[in-house]
Amino acid sequence: MSLHTNTRSAVIGLGLASAMALSTLSSAQAAPWDAYTKGSMGPVVNWPLIPIHVVLLPDGRLLSYGTDAKGNQTGQFIYDVWDPKLGTGSNAHLVLPNTTGTDTFCSAQVIVPSSGAVLLTGGDKTVNGVRNYSVNDVNLFDYRSSALYQAPQPMRDLRWYPTVLTLSSGQILVLGGRASINELSVPTPELYTEGQGWRSLEGATSDDAYGSRNWSYPLAWQAPNSRVFVTTIWGGTYYMDPTGNGSITKAPLNLPAGDYYLPSVMFAPGKILTLRKYNSAQVIDLNGSQPTAKATAGVGQDRFHASATVLPDGKVYVNGGSIWSNVAFGVAYAGKIWDPATGKWTPTATAKRMRLYHSVSLLLPDATVLTAGGGAPGPVTNLNAEIYTPPYLYKKDGSGTLAPRPSITDAPTAMTWKQNFKVEVSAANVSRVTLVKTGSATHTVDFDQRFLPLSFSTSGKTLTVTAPATPETAPPGYYMLFVFDSAGVPSVARILRLG
Repeated sequence: MSLHTNTRSAVIGLGLASAMALSTLSSAQAAPWDAYTKGSMGPVVNWPLIPIHVVLLPDGRLLSYGTDAKGNQTGQFIYDVWDPKLGTGSNAHLVLPNTTGTDTFCSAQVIVPSSGAVLLTGGDKTVNGVRNYSVNDVNLFDYRSSALYQAPQPMRDLRWYPTVLTLSSGQILVLGGRASINELSVPTPELYTEGQGWRSLEGATSDDAYGSRNWSYPLAWQAPNSRVFVTTIWGGTYYMDPTGNGSITKAPLNLPAGDYYLPSVMFAPGKILTLRKYNSAQVIDLNGSQPTAKATAGVGQDRFHASATVLPDGKVYVNGGSIWSNVAFGVAYAGKIWDPATGKWTPTATAKRMRLYHSVSLLLPDATVLTAGGGAPGPVTNLNAEIYTPPYLYKKDGSGTLAPRPSITDAPTAMTWKQNFKVEVSAANVSRVTLVKTGSATHTVDFDQRFLPLSFSTSGKTLTVTAPATPETAPPGYYMLFVFDSAGVPSVARILRLG
């Protein structure tokens, strides 16, 4: 079956056959005996471009873009759609021409909840042979046809290196970025409403929060209190209200100094792990009347350009990076996993390639993690990827073999908040059910990434699962549903739409 046929017949929610195919993705080679504590890193596989931008699509495939086929800086010519069900060979990749006229290098991308299309905002522009000017272009990717096309309305402001996130309303918020080489500030957010287009939030203009002091992919999350929480590299934190004309308020919480290229991730409802400078880390809690933070153990060294990926069990996997930004000195080849229950880090398997500037990490539906890219520019040009298989997928007997997995045999393709829904599983020993929002990553940031545990009851092989309570804790969009057996082994996920 061709990729085009797969695209036409794809449905939201992976069937059992697809799940079985996905589960073989990382099992081609024998793992070391300690894989049950460290996991294993798969072989280096070729990629058609440097995947500077990656987004998991509603049908389980992966869109990536950012360079040409030789790894040169430009997203103007091609993009790639990878089907994990077909493995990691060249036949699993569908490379298509970018006919939009936009250089999507260093743009921002996120899935629109109502349509499932990928919204791409901003990008690069070359003026008189000089790169790194900005555009206000907006493009859309339709996963059903694998087509990238220009949206009917651009943003008001030119943006390069902006942030995008999904709000509880289902609207898309765009923050930050820069307007040109000489103007490092786009301090006014814009809001996208499907079917209506864009409007600027003049009341939320701020140079400190996401303008000249914090312009590059500013870190922001939909918070439980209906507002948007923003952290800055200089330590200040803010709440932005996107309703009406918008407004912004400085929060009393001040964090240690951070960096544009140190990652942060929402690992539980209203809780964020943020890596700061000088090997420090903080756990931010947004569940009270005001945000608070407590120190937790650092990852061991500064890891500039590292990625942080929340796993199906709620732990956080950090991979890549180096002590000096985008320099092959103090390169961290081994990953680490942070356990929120203990606040401690555990070393993981070692990668074969350095993952520095323009590298990415993304959770896949089979509960493995794609680590890929780096370069344009950098000390190496990584037209390649490695797939990390976490410890929870291995038998705990030191054999280095994969553990038997539970499977989801039936589940809905959509749900809404507070809803009880039925999930059929292969065995009656389910210990845990979780949701992880599908990822969309670039430049150390995974837009919208978040993890939620779900309550459930069991009757034989039928689970009655309760969806998240509010769109503030779980914004609308696409999520991976995982079930765990009594040994802590996760299933292959079903992708479903919330909202």
